[in-house]
Amino acid sequence: MLRLASNILQRSSSRTLASSRDFSLQLLLQHICPQQQDDFQHQQRSCYFGQSKASSPSLSIWRRKKEMGKEGLIVAKELKRLRSQPLRLDRFIRSHVSRLLKSDLLAVLAEFQRQDQVFLCMKIYNVVRKEIWYRPDMFFYRDMLMMLARNRKVDEAKQVWEDLKGEEVLFDQHTFGDIIRAFLESELPSEAMGIYDEMRGSPEPPISLAFRVILKGLLPYPELREKVKADFLELFPDMIVYDPPEDLFEDQEWKSESKDDY
Repeated sequence: MLRLASNILQRSSSRTLASSRDFSLQLLLQHICPQQQDDFQHQQRSCYFGQSKASSPSLSIWRRKKEMGKEGLIVAKELKRLRSQPLRLDRFIRSHVSRLLKSDLLAVLAEFQRQDQVFLCMKIYNVVRKEIWYRPDMFFYRDMLMMLARNRKVDEAKQVWEDLKGEEVLFDQHTFGDIIRAFLESELPSEAMGIYDEMRGSPEPPISLAFRVILKGLLPYPELREKVKADFLELFPDMIVYDPPEDLFEDQEWKSESKDDY
């Protein structure tokens, strides 16, 4: 007990001495060089906020690096082996996938998204949403929609969109722009414009960068581009939109017709 009390006194004394030194240094800087005193205070504030930010957990588990453990690797391999056997696959999901650690489950989903394993992604997606630790998250749905857009899976994308609407997930404007651009690059303009309408109705304030991303993706679709351009100029009247030469669209149509001939 005496040793514990002694340690506590030593720590408190150290903190007191440190604070006294800082205060003395501030007084000295104030008289000698006021500018250096401001820099010293700024450095102290930066250190304080930097430490508190580093010690706090990330706001979204979906933005963390996902490393797959040994059990996750075994499960992923078995899922790929059983994907053509629906009954055995569902049985394996109930008996093994649902028992995975959260980190392994998220890593398996991320790996299947990277491999464009749409069928297995949808299976794991449904498992994740039933987990007790699951919370609706913008990045979870963004990754799913980007993968489905890349693979031109319209029905699955509609299902995921209905799920996020039911859970009242809101995308920020940057994410809206990225998702719309992904659908446009996969030559799904109708689906892209449906999401664009959702973006225009969002309570999030519009930003010009998201519109520029969409406008660039709409280059092969001049009529749709004119609609988005009009919205952009209405929202940001002081900004300018670069319009490519008209012969660019003619070149794109010629290339498209050439592909059809082959």
